[in-house]
Amino acid sequence: MVFQLKGLHGFGRSLFDPEWEQTPAPLVMSGGDPYLRALMRTISASESNSSRPYSILYGGRHIQDLSQHPDICVTIVSGPNAGDCTTAAGRYQMLTTTWMSKSEEYHPQEDSLLFWSTYSFEPEFQDEVVYRWLSDRNAWGTDLSQLLREGRVREVLRLLSPTWTSLGYGIEDNDMTSSLPYIYDEVLQEELQRQG
Repeated sequence: MVFQLKGLHGFGRSLFDPEWEQTPAPLVMSGGDPYLRALMRTISASESNSSRPYSILYGGRHIQDLSQHPDICVTIVSGPNAGDCTTAAGRYQMLTTTWMSKSEEYHPQEDSLLFWSTYSFEPEFQDEVVYRWLSDRNAWGTDLSQLLREGRVREVLRLLSPTWTSLGYGIEDNDMTSSLPYIYDEVLQEELQRQG
C-alpha cells in the first residue's frame, strides 16, 4: 500500500511542497526494537513530515546548527493555540523544555559548563532520546513495545497524544491523524524487513 499524504492544517505548508514525503523517512539511529522504530517514524509523519525532518522548525523552516536545541520561538498560525509561541523543532517537534528535560534522563552525551548543560540536537541524538523515552516503561506506565506487538497501536497513540497532540485524541488533530495507524502498519513492515 502506498499512502497518499494530505496537507496538514496549521503546519504552514501545502501538499505540493517539494519537502513532503509519502513515507516517513528512515531513522538515522541504527538498531533497536522495530515496533518502537515504526512508532517513531509514525510520530514524525504527523509532526514533521519532511525529507529533512531533523532540522525542521514548526512552520517548515529549516535550521543548520543542530549543536543544541534551536530554542527559536515561532508564532502558531492556527488551531487552539493560534498566536502563541512554540519552540517545537526537529523530527519529533520537541519543545525546548521537553528536550532539556528528556535529555537529562536519556541523552547519551552531556556537555556541561559549571551549572549549565547542553545536549546535542544532531539527528542521532534526537532519535536516541526519543527511543529511550518510548522504551521507558516508568515514563508511560506501560510497555509500549508490548502494546504495539499486540496490535494496540491506537491505544499507544492515545497514550502519547498529550505529548504529541497531532497523534489524535488531543487538541491539534490534523489531516494525517486518522491515517496514522495505517502509516504505522506500513513502516512497521519496512522496519521488520530491515531487521530480518
